[in-house]
Amino acid sequence: MTNVNISLKKQAYEFLKSLKSENKSFSDVVLEFKDRRRNIMDFFGILKGSDWSNKERNMNEFRSSFNRRLK
Repeated sequence: MTNVNISLKKQAYEFLKSLKSENKSFSDVVLEFKDRRRNIMDFFGILKGSDWSNKERNMNEFRSSFNRRLK
């Protein structure tokens, strides 16, 4: 097995540590993310109740700002 040292922010380390059990290594925890597949139906209704007028206003402001910078 090859070992590679990586650097993590404390918050990322604490997150991984919270997922790790006594019989799992940190590598096992990270590889679980690789194997995890999301069902598209998990996202059904996630945007219900969102304030679309605010999102549209923000997007229009972003586009205007971008276009001004291009000129």
